[in-house]
Amino acid sequence: MELLFYCLGGLGMFLFSMKCMSDGLQALAGDKLRDILEAGTKTPIRGVLTGTLVTGLIQSSAATTVLAIGLVNARLMTLRQAIGVIMGANIGTTVTAFLIGFKLSDYSLPIVFVGAFILFFCKKEKLTHLGTVILGFGLLFYGMDVMGQGLKPLANFPQFTNLMLTVENNIFLGVGVGALLTAAIQSSSAFIGIMQELAYQGVMTYNQVVPMLFGSNIGTTVTALLAGLGTTLNAKRTSFINLLFNTLGTVIFLPLFIFGIFPFMLELVAGFVGGWDLMNVKMQVAFTHGMFNITNTLLFLPFVGVLDKLVCKLIPDKEEHFDWNVQPKYLERRLMSSAPMALSSASRELLHMGHMASDALEYAIDYYLLRGQDDKTEALRREETVDMLEQAITNYVVEVTQNHDLDRVLSERSHTILQAVGDLERIGDHAENLVELTDYCMENNIEISDVANDGLREMMEAVQKALSDSLLALRNNNALLAREVIDTDDEVDRMEATLRKGHIARLNAGACNATAGAVYLDMLSNLERIGDHAVNIAQIVLERERTAK
Repeated sequence: MELLFYCLGGLGMFLFSMKCMSDGLQALAGDKLRDILEAGTKTPIRGVLTGTLVTGLIQSSAATTVLAIGLVNARLMTLRQAIGVIMGANIGTTVTAFLIGFKLSDYSLPIVFVGAFILFFCKKEKLTHLGTVILGFGLLFYGMDVMGQGLKPLANFPQFTNLMLTVENNIFLGVGVGALLTAAIQSSSAFIGIMQELAYQGVMTYNQVVPMLFGSNIGTTVTALLAGLGTTLNAKRTSFINLLFNTLGTVIFLPLFIFGIFPFMLELVAGFVGGWDLMNVKMQVAFTHGMFNITNTLLFLPFVGVLDKLVCKLIPDKEEHFDWNVQPKYLERRLMSSAPMALSSASRELLHMGHMASDALEYAIDYYLLRGQDDKTEALRREETVDMLEQAITNYVVEVTQNHDLDRVLSERSHTILQAVGDLERIGDHAENLVELTDYCMENNIEISDVANDGLREMMEAVQKALSDSLLALRNNNALLAREVIDTDDEVDRMEATLRKGHIARLNAGACNATAGAVYLDMLSNLERIGDHAVNIAQIVLERERTAK
């Protein structure tokens, strides 16, 4: 019972420490995580470096792979780009094993104190995130130390020693055990950490650990395979290629280990960093883990195109009936584990919604000017999409805010997304109103004078410019363009006042009837309100500028 408590308690601290480090590092990285993934995958080599860096930051190859699947599913990354990221993720996950290789358990409690002190007594958000990372770092080593106390007595259990002898004699059994146990605890880092501790306590030999290490690389792909369920075709391929890559690596390196070639390679390379025999067994396991993943990546990197074609053959194309213009494009639930990534996805979806609202306005104006039924159909279709996206984005952002303890920057971003969503939804409503007013004119044979139409057309153009500029300013965070939107809206307001006065003058002169005048004034009102909502969107950009200062 004591052995069980120590093992479970130590494992619990280890997993918690990994989460602390991951959450803290992600919060420190913020949008840089998204920028790294999006900008660093243009070539396979850059994809490998990106996957390594991101996994080093979030301390989980499975999490990086799931993020890659989410980006592929959202059409933000191609399958070919994701292959490089997955290769790099396998290298990045070895960082934890190397950290464990340094025997820092004697300093774990002071490190925990420093992290807790920063976390609870520093007010700056960046420092509190740093404190979370340091706290997790200390708990990592303390958890391993506690786990070691529980694992050490296993050396006296005949059943366990007999099992390890069986594993050593049947190397394929070791691979299977490693794959199953890693899949069960959903963390290759945790499993390899346990193996390092077992080897350090003398419970297992190095030769017994290595087959399980190979198996853990296969078992860790289960998380990604589950994440691939219910996704697009290329996202499914991405999850499968992770399994394919790690399995092929094991198939290649297992015989090399059996015949002593891989151990010889390890000792040869270790000679450049101090020598194999000078390493403790924890570091030897970490070094083996790192060399396996680095060499496997170097081996397959020239064949990224071949892997791409192979997985496309194994999972062939099928027709996907999905209209990406009228559905959420970027609200990928697999990105919700990272609040910055999730809110970035919501921001992208917001721009998608903005383009739908802008299209709705354009079709509504064309319907009034040209009276084509296709324009009416498209305007109403876009307005329905805007309504759907408003609900989807709101639910997505609210769920992110409920599931994460957001810092000030992320909290403000979630607020501005919801604010802009409301403005865009109202723009869609006003576009629908313009369609209904046009229908009323057609059904009742109402004609608006050429003079009035000329002014109305000029105001329509100005409103369209204000909306398109506000969306462009939001996309590029362009404060100068946002100020131009405000100037354009001031001009729209002056137009609206001038056109109203002109209408009243025509009405008094008998050049316009009251029914046509009511429709005309309603159109002016709807256009003026669209301009106001465009200004609200521009104000978000200006508020960001003020906050940055």
